[in-house]
Amino acid sequence: MAIIVTGASGGFGRAAAEQLLDKVPASQLIFTTRKPQGLADFAARGASVRYADFDDPTSLAQAFAGGSKMLLISTARVGSRVGQHENAVKAAVAAGVGHITYTSILSAHRPQNPAIVKLDHRATEEIIERSGAAYTFLRDSQYAEAIAMAVIPPALASGVLPDNAHDGPIAFVSREDCIASAVGVLTTPGHENKAYDITGPELLSFPKAVQMAVEIAGMPIEYRRVSDDEMFAYFDSLGVPRHASDDPTTAPIPWSSDDMVTFGQSIREGYFNVLSDSVERLTGRKPRTLRSVLLQYKDSWPKSRA
Repeated sequence: MAIIVTGASGGFGRAAAEQLLDKVPASQLIFTTRKPQGLADFAARGASVRYADFDDPTSLAQAFAGGSKMLLISTARVGSRVGQHENAVKAAVAAGVGHITYTSILSAHRPQNPAIVKLDHRATEEIIERSGAAYTFLRDSQYAEAIAMAVIPPALASGVLPDNAHDGPIAFVSREDCIASAVGVLTTPGHENKAYDITGPELLSFPKAVQMAVEIAGMPIEYRRVSDDEMFAYFDSLGVPRHASDDPTTAPIPWSSDDMVTFGQSIREGYFNVLSDSVERLTGRKPRTLRSVLLQYKDSWPKSRA
């Protein structure tokens, strides 16, 4: 029986597939995607590459046939992906998959968490819990790469970062460590019916993260504490859609503002105030620091104001 990785042509899925190929015989790996041609290199190495579209349940029975474990990587469509995930879970269980590992988010299980992204994740967790398969939930903190690649560059370019997370503690985690943790669950025993908080090694805050980037870049950034309404207004000024269901094709940021503003609110209210040793327990190595990730990407940052 094989290990299935869904969305294997995406960034997370491709990296997980690469790591699995170093640990598991290729003949025991199934990589699914809507774009099989993008995984021709994996097929050449002996892995089974199969077409799967979560919006087309008829494509999933054949895609998941022969799998015993599945890494269900959450899709990108915030607000409308629960149906996609449900299709995948139902098809996996029908195909004989007995253990589903799902990429969730910190505090997804806490009812008062205001982050709208938690709604999709908790709904998916509940679908998996009811499915009859064993589960492992990987509840990831915010990616350190999101700070290094999406937050800091425009702040350096403009000299200002408005933010509504304020001094809320958060242990930024490298996506690399999240991927390695998922691979650890898939390739070692004893993870059935467990949830792991996947965090970096230190609790920081957005002001501290910004100050760290300032020191590395040698350029100032004014950190502005703003209200949730002011944060919405800022994203409106950039042309960011308010809702995930809005047309994102002309937006400068691939997320909706209600997603980002409620995420900041969740951090501010303490729902990301979690520090765990899960990465080290699942991977055998200590998690990367935010500073190491910032240093990795600093050469791509603006060197001067526009």
